[in-house]
Amino acid sequence: MDSFKPRVGKPITPEQFDELSDEQLVRLIPKAYREFFPGKDFCADGHFYLHDGTAWSFYRGDLLDE
Repeated sequence: MDSFKPRVGKPITPEQFDELSDEQLVRLIPKAYREFFPGKDFCADGHFYLHDGTAWSFYRGDLLDE
């Protein structure tokens, strides 16, 4: 992971998710959704839910499809 640089909307692998801290993970989330990030410990299967019921996925780097 030496060359990995967190960027907004960039998908990551489950292994990278495990290695990154909350501070590093929040940098992958668009600013509009950052306030809803509950922390890594509360992300089931690499995603978390937003206020409107949609979910942000770190593995896709985007919102999950309904």
